[in-house]
Amino acid sequence: MDRVELLVHPVRLRIVHAMAGGRALTTAELCARMPDVSKATLYRHVGLLAEGGILEVEAEQRVRGAVERRYRLHRERAVIDADTAASASSEDHRRVFAIAMATLISEFNAYLDREHADPAADLVGYRQHAVWLTRQELAELIGELRAAIAPRLAGPPTPDRTPYLLSPILFPIGEPPEPAPE
Repeated sequence: MDRVELLVHPVRLRIVHAMAGGRALTTAELCARMPDVSKATLYRHVGLLAEGGILEVEAEQRVRGAVERRYRLHRERAVIDADTAASASSEDHRRVFAIAMATLISEFNAYLDREHADPAADLVGYRQHAVWLTRQELAELIGELRAAIAPRLAGPPTPDRTPYLLSPILFPIGEPPEPAPE
């Protein structure tokens, strides 16, 4: 299975989200983080991610006669590169976007199902804005967003930090302007 196929599955994408930030987790810890996913399903998808090199075994220990593995994410392998995205068909993009949205909904529902979920106190946001931009302004906006987000991606998990799922989505909702006559 290629990397794209590994990553574009709702359960596997949620596992990647859970492992982000340099975390090392066991399948039991992942099960506790995703109680809506059956244990067998979670084990199967962790196995696929490990076989595909997206996860690696960081440590093993014996627990009640069984071997418990602690997995770590290969962050650089858990992305779809620009060339692969550029060569994808419209149908590929539809499928990947639908999976990303299904995963986002699953993550949000899991958050809301927590006993102490409080969207207002947790500063949850899901606004949408229509923004009119030239091609140059679009490139500048993307650069500014990357500059703002990239340093935060390196923040390691610590007891005083909470992981947040940030999903920037950007696409044109209208036709591009006609090219100027020469």
